[in-house]
Amino acid sequence: MAKKKSRTPVITLIVIGVILVGAVAVALIFGKRDNAVVVTVENVGKRTITQTVSATGKIQPETQVKISSETSGEIVFLGVKEGDTVHKGQLIVRIKPDIVETQLAQNKAATEAASANIAGAKSELDRAQENLDRIKSLYQKKYASQEELEQAQANVNQRKAMYDASTKNYEQARAVFSQVQVQAGRTSIYAPIDGIVTSLFIEEGEKVVGTAQMQGTEIMRISDLNVMNALVDVDENDVVLISIGDTARVEIDAFPKRKFNGIVYQIGNAAKTSSLGTQDEVVNFEVRVRLIDLDGRLRPGMSGSADIETDTRLNVLAVPLQAVTVRNPAEDKEQKQTTNDASLPTGAKKKLSSVVFINNNGKASMVPVTTGISDNGYIEIESGLSEGTPVITGSFQAITKELENNTPIKVNSTSAGRKTAEK
Repeated sequence: MAKKKSRTPVITLIVIGVILVGAVAVALIFGKRDNAVVVTVENVGKRTITQTVSATGKIQPETQVKISSETSGEIVFLGVKEGDTVHKGQLIVRIKPDIVETQLAQNKAATEAASANIAGAKSELDRAQENLDRIKSLYQKKYASQEELEQAQANVNQRKAMYDASTKNYEQARAVFSQVQVQAGRTSIYAPIDGIVTSLFIEEGEKVVGTAQMQGTEIMRISDLNVMNALVDVDENDVVLISIGDTARVEIDAFPKRKFNGIVYQIGNAAKTSSLGTQDEVVNFEVRVRLIDLDGRLRPGMSGSADIETDTRLNVLAVPLQAVTVRNPAEDKEQKQTTNDASLPTGAKKKLSSVVFINNNGKASMVPVTTGISDNGYIEIESGLSEGTPVITGSFQAITKELENNTPIKVNSTSAGRKTAEK
């Protein structure tokens, strides 16, 4: 009698096959779920956006006077020290007048000599004129020749020229003498304004060179600290956004926990270029901000930065800055380009537009938007979104490269908690 074949191996194989198929299906399902991009989400809301331009610079007084001497010599009196308050007309420096006094004596003697030369020239001219008159009388009576008359006339002309020259020499000598007299009076230097001595470069007993001879020695600087400005350098792309009268918030390094209010009162017209002709060339324009808040401890040259408020929009729709990227909505995944793609053709750039990605039931959906101004954290949405729309705000990698239409997403729990709290 034939022996029946056992069906146990067949059944086992079937069971194993079912298990394998189930495992594959589970792997596909969970694999697909694991491929979801983890993102953060924030609802579109309304807020006030203030656009600012940031720049760095130095604190300087509105009025700062450099004091130099017009005469050379030794400092015999120094009536101030750095940090002192001075008043207009106050004697601050006196220079030993020995050099200028010597010059004064020389020029006085030269002036007197020039005056004496005038007297001598006048006497010679008068004698020549008398001789001419005598020769004319004799010539009329035919007792003198034509040659004698012409010689007498030439002598008068010569003496008159010498007299005129001596007169001019005297005037020149008087002018030089007067100039030295003025310099002699300027050996004493008086404060030209009310202010504070913010810099002092010499000591009593030192010698200085006068500006009458060359550049001269700078003795000190007097500053009016009642009017202070922040002189900041603004990038050429940002200076066009700034207007006279814009509000500014100035932070000074010496006052880390304080912001000084200010107003833009002057915008430079001349560019300030650094690293000219190199790859690092930078073009800035100087903007002056008048500080409204003052502090007696402010000093010229302090470093600071200014945030200049150029525009403010109240109660407008806004999303975080990182939520907005640049894409071509018409391109598929293989053709998409972003602003980070350096190989983007010039023609393709014209097709790019600002977009955001929203959470559409667990999938990303790309929405073109029109943007307005921005601040440090948010950007205005002029069109394309409505209030309360869940917008994907992160990560940067996801927004700029990974996300596209219908990409599965998984909302980060922290983001979801914040979204719920905002509601």
